[in-house]
Amino acid sequence: MNRKGTRVPVTNLRTLLRSLVLNTDGEDVSVRELLHAIGRRAYGPVLLLLGFIAVSPLTIIPGANWFVAALTLIFALQIVIGRRFPWLPKKALDFRFKRSLLVGGAGAGEKYAHMIDALVRPRLAFLTEAPFVQAVAMICVMAALITFPLGLVPFGPLLPGLTILLFGLALTARDGAVVLLAALTFGGASVLVWRMLPKLLQYWPF
Repeated sequence: MNRKGTRVPVTNLRTLLRSLVLNTDGEDVSVRELLHAIGRRAYGPVLLLLGFIAVSPLTIIPGANWFVAALTLIFALQIVIGRRFPWLPKKALDFRFKRSLLVGGAGAGEKYAHMIDALVRPRLAFLTEAPFVQAVAMICVMAALITFPLGLVPFGPLLPGLTILLFGLALTARDGAVVLLAALTFGGASVLVWRMLPKLLQYWPF
């Protein structure tokens, strides 16, 4: 059944999940359709979407962690340089996967969305505006970069993915406190990379 046309503004994690399910249909769904479902011209919801995918069951698709990291890298870099309407490659936009994975991930996320959204509210909003939004985007760039080596180990990309999700939630809800929490999460991911460096170097092709 086609449920398109039920779009509501994405203001938190719950509305993101509902928009993804209600504004997509069919057996497969593309990245382009996901962005259309949430409104691709808003930085916060797009980062929230990328972060959600990074920590969701969608990452069982081989190479999905690196694909999402690459999209995040491209998108966040354009925020850093001040591009108003970020661009993504056509091949990336046309990438398709089973919609059942999306629905399953959204259903699993709903269990926690209420609790998370109850803690989020507009505060310290200056941290979600320029020039801090560029700093947020730069940290997202670094989180995407460390996802590539961490993608070689089980659950390695979870912390950088959570960092991106929290930054997206912070920008969407204009909650500067979540910006600070996301920064701490990125710090944890950085420590993880440092501690796992000897193991990660074993996979380096030289």
